[in-house]
Amino acid sequence: MSTEVVIFIQQVINGLKIGSVYALVALGYTMVYGIIRLINFAHGDFIMVGSYTMLYSIPLMVALGMPAWMAVILAVAVCGLVGVTVEKVAYKPVRKKGNNMSALITAIAMSLFLENFAQTIFGAAPKPIGTIFSIPDLKFDTIKFNGNTILTITLGITVMILLQLFVQKTKMGKAMRAVSEDGQAAILMGVNKNRIITITFAIGSSLAAIASLMYCASYPQATPTLGAMLGLKAFVAAVLGGIGIIPGAMLGGIVVGLVESLTKAYIGQLTGGVITSAFSDAIVFGILIIVLLVKPSGILGKNLGEKV
Repeated sequence: MSTEVVIFIQQVINGLKIGSVYALVALGYTMVYGIIRLINFAHGDFIMVGSYTMLYSIPLMVALGMPAWMAVILAVAVCGLVGVTVEKVAYKPVRKKGNNMSALITAIAMSLFLENFAQTIFGAAPKPIGTIFSIPDLKFDTIKFNGNTILTITLGITVMILLQLFVQKTKMGKAMRAVSEDGQAAILMGVNKNRIITITFAIGSSLAAIASLMYCASYPQATPTLGAMLGLKAFVAAVLGGIGIIPGAMLGGIVVGLVESLTKAYIGQLTGGVITSAFSDAIVFGILIIVLLVKPSGILGKNLGEKV
């Protein structure tokens, strides 16, 4: 197998790895939007909360003789608690008395609040996170696959499949879909809408904690702004796939991850050095602009006429 093919395959694997992280975060965006039509810009910061939780819980797990990856259990609990608290304290009052614009501004304010609160508590400097898991590399012919990368992709795909089964097959998942389709009709059918919203925030925030585990396994450090860029790219992924549509968030995350990885590897060669890999983020956000211009509803979304 030629060197060029080996490099291409490795870049695709890298794209699937970071794409799995984007997909999990995008799922949080799309679940909340699907239920209450709110773009929760604070969602990216739940990843930061998960990273700081693992920063302190990993040494605790190791001291107790347990595997370091079990720190994700505490991270899931803390992120779920933070997500539900944010919904109850900030979003619920605005949802009752405000409008979509005030809710959007509240979401941005919550994002800034969480980042500045973390900076006040933990400081601005990056803090290294201990090793979460260490899987031996896999070798196939002349290609070497990083074990942690394969585990990250596998974990991401597994979580996405389980979430899809939960939404499609369980009573709670059907209630979530009912609220997403028509909140008032769901209430008339006996669905507790506020309870569904709370559970949606808890699940979405917990997915951010798992995404934090996957991300920190490859980039082991915690910073107050860890979730800012990650969250924005996941938002692009959610819009690309069709925000409010769970399979769309998964697809969008994988596509954004592949575009980012392949752009970093080949954009310099393809443009003769005019555009370098430093533009990879700009290209990802350029995708958002193109999608909004060509198909605002996203790849899997349906264009619906607006009622007047």
